[in-house]
Amino acid sequence: MKLLTKELIAKIPKMYETEHLEPEDKMIHAKLFTPWTTWTWYIIEFDEVDQCFGFVKGHESEFGYFSIRELEAITGPYGLGVERDRYFIPCRFSELKD
Repeated sequence: MKLLTKELIAKIPKMYETEHLEPEDKMIHAKLFTPWTTWTWYIIEFDEVDQCFGFVKGHESEFGYFSIRELEAITGPYGLGVERDRYFIPCRFSELKD
């Protein structure tokens, strides 16, 4: 399953475009999650090919880089995969409530 649409990719800043901003001022453009665990990935920047920069909540919570291809390849119980929250409203990191 494709996690990012062309429309969404066009809205996400390119890699390193927001590095001058304080973390709390960065915009989160998409939320990805595993429905069978508590892992969540919030996308802030995208290289338009594979790599994202964002905030990851898993065993620890931290900013970092992750691969869309790797997330799309994950298969959980009953064939479940990583999903995009279609109802997520883009917001600043400081406004993130989860």
